[in-house]
Amino acid sequence: MSIKKAILLRVRIAFMLVFLFSAGILFRIITVQYAEGDKWRGYAETMGLQVMKVNATRGNIYADDGSLLATSLPFYQVAFDPYLPGKELYNAHIDSLCYLLADFYGDQSPAQYRRKIDAARKERRRYMVLNRQEVGYQEKKMIERWPIFREGRLTGGIIFEKVEKRFLPFSHLGYRTIGTVNSDNRGVVGLEYSFNRELGGQNGEALFQKMAGGGWKPVYDGSEIRPKDGYDIQTTLNVNLQDVTESALYKALQRHQADYGAVILMEVKTGEIKAISNLSRNSKGEYYERYNYAVGSQGAREPGSTFKLASMIALLEDSDIKLTDTIDTGNGAMKFFNETMKDHKPGGYGILTVKEVFEKSSNIGTAKLITRHFGDNPSRYTDYIKNIGLDQPLGFQMVGEGIPYIKDPSDSTWSGISLPWISHGYELKMTPLQTLALYNAVANNGKMIQPIIVKAVKKANRNIEKYEPKVLNPKICSKSTLRDVKLMLEGVVERGTASNIYNEKYKIAGKTGTAKKVVNGRYTNAYYTSFAGYFPADDPKYSCIVVIDDPKGYQIYGSDVAAPVFKEIADNIYALETELHQELPDQRTQFAGIFPVIRSGKQDELKMIANEFGISNHSQTEASWVTTDVVNHSVFWEDNTPKAERIPDVRGMTLRDAIYVLENAGLKVSVQGRGRVAKQSIVPGTKFSRGTNIKLELS
Repeated sequence: MSIKKAILLRVRIAFMLVFLFSAGILFRIITVQYAEGDKWRGYAETMGLQVMKVNATRGNIYADDGSLLATSLPFYQVAFDPYLPGKELYNAHIDSLCYLLADFYGDQSPAQYRRKIDAARKERRRYMVLNRQEVGYQEKKMIERWPIFREGRLTGGIIFEKVEKRFLPFSHLGYRTIGTVNSDNRGVVGLEYSFNRELGGQNGEALFQKMAGGGWKPVYDGSEIRPKDGYDIQTTLNVNLQDVTESALYKALQRHQADYGAVILMEVKTGEIKAISNLSRNSKGEYYERYNYAVGSQGAREPGSTFKLASMIALLEDSDIKLTDTIDTGNGAMKFFNETMKDHKPGGYGILTVKEVFEKSSNIGTAKLITRHFGDNPSRYTDYIKNIGLDQPLGFQMVGEGIPYIKDPSDSTWSGISLPWISHGYELKMTPLQTLALYNAVANNGKMIQPIIVKAVKKANRNIEKYEPKVLNPKICSKSTLRDVKLMLEGVVERGTASNIYNEKYKIAGKTGTAKKVVNGRYTNAYYTSFAGYFPADDPKYSCIVVIDDPKGYQIYGSDVAAPVFKEIADNIYALETELHQELPDQRTQFAGIFPVIRSGKQDELKMIANEFGISNHSQTEASWVTTDVVNHSVFWEDNTPKAERIPDVRGMTLRDAIYVLENAGLKVSVQGRGRVAKQSIVPGTKFSRGTNIKLELS
């Protein structure tokens, strides 16, 4: 045999031996792991060893601007292997260690800690919990520097057992929507539950040894499976708008001693929910977030008059009726078959136009219009409602969305009074979110979109999954119908049942709702009040719905209870978001080459400037502070005197003048940009308290 063949033969034999040895090891691993797994696990348990779950770190929940809404913070339980430190190390530092333990925990004296640790060392115990109180990360770093412990786990015997706890940086803000987790680190309600799979990650495994006293100590033998941390989710919620919403709702619930209330604030174009609040009263009369009435099945109720919007859409789409057509609503009571329907105004409204029927929320007027047109074929009416999409759930991202119920003539409970009663919001059920989707569609020029509350699932800055709102109905009605219902919704606030929330700064469009509650199958004198709408009406940015259940006292209608909450939320948002404000005319472009920039300031100084440049100027006021108007190439000075406890109008002023006026009024001023004041963060004329912060944008 040649040398070459001999070498090849030896290599092949060596390769075969290695292969057989590796195959044997693999076979034994598979046998031990699967065929004999239960047997060896049983042995491990009897020996005090057990493979146990290691929880993954749960992902964070973020607001729309990246603010942290929920996170997992590490806490630690401090344990000790008292037998591990050497005799010299132990004797030299045990007294100092016991003094620090006693001072930190404050539950035992240094002598007591010394006796306890000495006894455990004498018994050769390898594990003892020094104190059940959990410590934070910074405290852990401090304890690691203590005598004996600073030698580390392998020499000093210190053992930190990590426990993660869910922490909400904004405390109870949006508490029910964000949700909670249980002791197994699983979501129980809210976004924590709905996105538990994404947030939870994948748990790992590690070998633990049972110690005297019942505790378990990890054994780092290299066999552990590391957990995979959960993904983060970025919501559409805005912290500032959530705070505004919850505050307004809470005050109203206290004022009216209502059972519960819910508010949803949504961005019109995107369908992004910016705030959602649910507050209900407990046995002590305190309000807290217990259930998501805005979305869940328990919040699905007879909506009352807010549903009249859908009825009017059906009527205008299926007929040539005009808003100026009239109908006689009588003396405020009318019998439909064996039931009497009433309007809330004693004595009734008499003859009303179609527009006035909606603005004054006449139940009789709405029912007569619908039954007159659809009475012979009520299925046509319910088909319109279904074609809008109101009979289907929205497919909302949170688990537990209530299912709407729209009765139709095929239903066994349909009767002669069903059509007139459905027309003004009875004998059907919808959640506040489903009602809001309809009003948002009107604000969005007829396009109904799916509301969303989570924008993305993320890993660090990388999107794992991104969510876009779906178009549920590209066109809920014709352009002419849309124009008419917009006019009616604006009319409700300008002249109708919600005229108490009318203001001149910006337009609100919406509809009040008041429905009697059903208890044990009978309607009672307890009410479910609501207001749904959008603002600013001429260029809608936000839609919003407010529902308040069973208000007490003499104010029981949606106009008195729910509408003011809507107005308070809208006012606060209008003050916060200066881009919603109407801009001052830009004199620099309008009168270029004729006038210098004269906007607002101290009258004597502005007059001097105008006279110096030979500009015609006139005054109808002796006020020190003025603003300007330009008429026929002349400047007119108009009174701009700051009013007590009202935000001054400093737009157009120099920075020096603006700061003087605002700080004299008791405001704290922050500035961005250079030039004159172009925008101010709080609307002029708004009430304020001393110390309020106001931001000025200069240009």
